[in-house]
Amino acid sequence: MKQLFVGFFLLFSSFFAQAQNRGLPDFTELVEKQGGAVVNISTIQSARNSGRGAQPFPFDENDPMFEFFRRFIPRQPGIPGTPRDFESRSLGSGFIVSADGYILTNAHVVDAADEILVRLTDKREFKARVVGADKRTDIALLKIDATALPAVRFGDPAQLKVGEWVVAIGSPFGFDNSVTAGIVSAKGRSLPQENYVPFIQTDVAVNPGNSGGPLFNMKGEVVGINSQIYSRSGGFMGISFAIPIDMAMEVEAQLRSHGRVSRGRIGVVIQEVTKDLADSFGLGKAQGAAVNSVEKGGPADKAGIEPGDVILKFDGKTINGSNDLPRIVGASKPGSRVSVQLWRKGASKDITLVVGEMPDEKIAARSGRSVKPSERTANRLGLVLSELTAEQRRELRINGGLLIEEIRSATGRADLRPGDVILALIARGESVELRTVEQFNKLLAQVDKSANVTLLVRRGDQQTFVTLKGGVSEKRGE
Repeated sequence: MKQLFVGFFLLFSSFFAQAQNRGLPDFTELVEKQGGAVVNISTIQSARNSGRGAQPFPFDENDPMFEFFRRFIPRQPGIPGTPRDFESRSLGSGFIVSADGYILTNAHVVDAADEILVRLTDKREFKARVVGADKRTDIALLKIDATALPAVRFGDPAQLKVGEWVVAIGSPFGFDNSVTAGIVSAKGRSLPQENYVPFIQTDVAVNPGNSGGPLFNMKGEVVGINSQIYSRSGGFMGISFAIPIDMAMEVEAQLRSHGRVSRGRIGVVIQEVTKDLADSFGLGKAQGAAVNSVEKGGPADKAGIEPGDVILKFDGKTINGSNDLPRIVGASKPGSRVSVQLWRKGASKDITLVVGEMPDEKIAARSGRSVKPSERTANRLGLVLSELTAEQRRELRINGGLLIEEIRSATGRADLRPGDVILALIARGESVELRTVEQFNKLLAQVDKSANVTLLVRRGDQQTFVTLKGGVSEKRGE
């Protein structure tokens, strides 16, 4: 009996040890083989400060980032009222993509740098030049004069699975070749103001200085570039984001060949199709990208795309959500002819479109207008409306629309504001352009009070759909 117990104990111990080994992977071989291809990047930027007692960084001594910036940005006791020069220094990471000295990193790591220094794991340092940078994807390609360098191997981010182990190597807070590990938390994440990158979300510890470093799978292949963290303190809080390496390499190829990235564009403003919006359009499910406005004379306008259309497919690729469209269009070659599947007035429609080229980034101007309160009667939605004057229509470059002068609703219309212009009403899959208050009220009377009412609203130079459900407005779009 004792022998049986001992045998059972040994069997259980062996099983437990194997389970432990399977659950806790060993990263040592990966780091030994791939760590040499990861580099430290430091930049110097000369700047001019007013010297009014201000520090060259916006953190007080209680902020967790204060110590980091204090170490790498000199504080100079300037004389009040007199300007002074100072050098700001920043740190980041990168990795070697070819033996002849090409290095990938984040564009924000080297943005506006006057001098870039790359330090290898063998302590050699090289001055680097920027071959090209793309702010839209936050990718930069550097070149150093060196040969026979260790280079990384590339994996396929499409094969990554949520829950899979991944490893980051970089220089957080300047500590070279620091290794952290975690799992893939999600794939295809969209972030505010980041329309072109389907981020890989991980719980790998990423901190300032890790930016631009590689994210490895367990095969030792680079699957992403660590780019951003979600943080309220400036440090790691369990959520980090990486740019998929296949997208990064597409950008790298264009930067290496042309020094810039050429992207497609079609000239539309879009928003997400929610369940309520899909019901208004007569769509069977929430999918595609709803077109808010179309640039006059742009590729979409020339192809016949109209506000109120829902783009379901572009160049044969399904648009599951609005965030898919900018990525797919951006990856299209300018000048190419592509097929587009639309949903319009309750039916599918196919058109052909010639892709345009994305111009350099610019800030759109907004027009401001004052609105006087009105003594007119509010409609059942609690909106006091008026018709636009000819001068207002010319200013906004529209043919019709109704001005919201006042909002009188007990439930509130959080998504609507005085000064907004309602361009169209969409109900039961039909979109009707609005020209008079009487027309709007008649259309509203035909819609059941329990049904959704979707409005196409113009605010400044932006348009968006607003769905009113059960007398309460719900914000839609980005």
